[in-house]
Amino acid sequence: MSSVPDGKKLVRSPSGLRMVAENGAFNSPFCLDEPRWVPDKECQKCMQCETKFHFTKRKHHCRRCGRCFCDKCCSKKVALPRMSFVDPVRQCSQCSLLSQKESDFYEKQIKVLVAGSPFLVTLGTSDKCASMTSRLSNNHRYLFLDGENNFEVELARIISIQVLTDASNPTGTSPRAVGMLVKYKPSGSQEVELLRLDAAPSEEEKKAAELWLLAMHKAAKLLYESREHQ
Repeated sequence: MSSVPDGKKLVRSPSGLRMVAENGAFNSPFCLDEPRWVPDKECQKCMQCETKFHFTKRKHHCRRCGRCFCDKCCSKKVALPRMSFVDPVRQCSQCSLLSQKESDFYEKQIKVLVAGSPFLVTLGTSDKCASMTSRLSNNHRYLFLDGENNFEVELARIISIQVLTDASNPTGTSPRAVGMLVKYKPSGSQEVELLRLDAAPSEEEKKAAELWLLAMHKAAKLLYESREHQ
């Protein structure tokens, strides 16, 4: 039996082994493209400490930004799931910090989003809401809303995500995430639609919703960053 998940393939790039979607259009919306490496001939010294390269002072390329560094400034090998690398890859100090900050999202928050949480969902300008479970698809490309009726929003067509907080929280405590407003364009349309999610009434459901909303807030940041990177 193959160890490669359905719909994915292993490819080897100059930066390392990657697990990517067979059809590139179906990559996770959080993915970043591999950077163009600064050509060796254009890099005579480390782009951080400015140490000159020579026979014993080798140059190395950061797999996240593509810039050129000495071994000291680009020694860390850190997981980089946003570029689908199978193993940790060499990154400069600045990029390694970014990747380490993102690791919590991939190790914990993605699981929260895929597991889902109950919400009261309002579509458009309707004055009626429905009890539904909101969850991220396993390939991270869709926001599924499951209830008496099913509904989905493609993340690539989301324009903005606004997390709603509870303004009535006692002074001195952090505002509690209680809902979310999503503006998106339905598939095949350029009209902007509105989707509202509000935490269900019970305290247990509110706690689950808060964790899910905070994870979605982080997902939105990565989503916008991926678009700017394209």
